[in-house]
Amino acid sequence: MSLLLFLIIGGIIGWFAGLILGKDIPGGIIGNIIAGVVGAWIGGRLLGNWGPKLAEFYIVPAIIGALIFVIILSFIMKSMRGRY
Repeated sequence: MSLLLFLIIGGIIGWFAGLILGKDIPGGIIGNIIAGVVGAWIGGRLLGNWGPKLAEFYIVPAIIGALIFVIILSFIMKSMRGRY
């Protein structure tokens, strides 16, 4: 049950980051989950573990990390579109 909650919260964090930036994350639901989980990892490394915790995610650093990840991903996708 905790893995399912982990994936749901990761997806919500990824979706929220895309919503804030107005960017569509490639991959749909799975892309949102990946963005949320990777963003939580990035946010934890850069900002540490603080704020409210839900399903192994510290929410504030996870959202900030997901925002960073989505920005980087959008730059990569934009540069790849220009080449092909």
